[in-house]
Amino acid sequence: MRGLLCVVLLVGQAAGADWTALFNGKNLDGWEVIGDGIWTVMRDGTLLAQRDLKIKYEPKPEVNQSWLYTKQEFGEFDLQLEWWTRRGGNSGVSLRDPSRGRFSIAGPQADRNKTPSHLGYEIQISNGYRDKYPSGSVYLFDAAKTGFQQDDDWNSFQIEVRDSMIKVSLNGHVVSQYAGAPGRPIKGPIGLQLHDQTSVVMFRNIKIHEIKR
Repeated sequence: MRGLLCVVLLVGQAAGADWTALFNGKNLDGWEVIGDGIWTVMRDGTLLAQRDLKIKYEPKPEVNQSWLYTKQEFGEFDLQLEWWTRRGGNSGVSLRDPSRGRFSIAGPQADRNKTPSHLGYEIQISNGYRDKYPSGSVYLFDAAKTGFQQDDDWNSFQIEVRDSMIKVSLNGHVVSQYAGAPGRPIKGPIGLQLHDQTSVVMFRNIKIHEIKR
């Protein structure tokens, strides 16, 4: 698996020299936490997201989420990252969500029809979570091909985001592609999801290559 991840990263880097680290592996500079998730940086530079299990949460996970959003917004870009989630875990990568996840947080503003996947796009991350959209799906729009995920291990995404196309590769294999929904933004922040109280997720090696035209 480690060799495969290296190949994916090298192939992506060969496509363009201007790759920038979105996450510095030291702190959350450049990011903002949405909701009550606990987002911490481990000693090896891995980003860890979890919840305090002593707290009683709302029973509806779709409006009981936490997100970590970039303060910066992006137009067209390629995004690379590696992720891990526990068995039964659920997470995702938000693209171009103008609300920055505020409707997916428990409270009076919560609205399951205005979560990031409804306003922008979400790339699904799942390790056996009960949902019809497997990892790599453009959630609500295109269910990903299966058979390429390494359950209970690190996996890699390369996500190509253009004005009229989103393409997702999982561990070096194209698994989902969508042309884009009319009326949805073509610029916005990038977000990382902690879906519910029982999910635990980790991210590392988060890099972006912006497309300049």
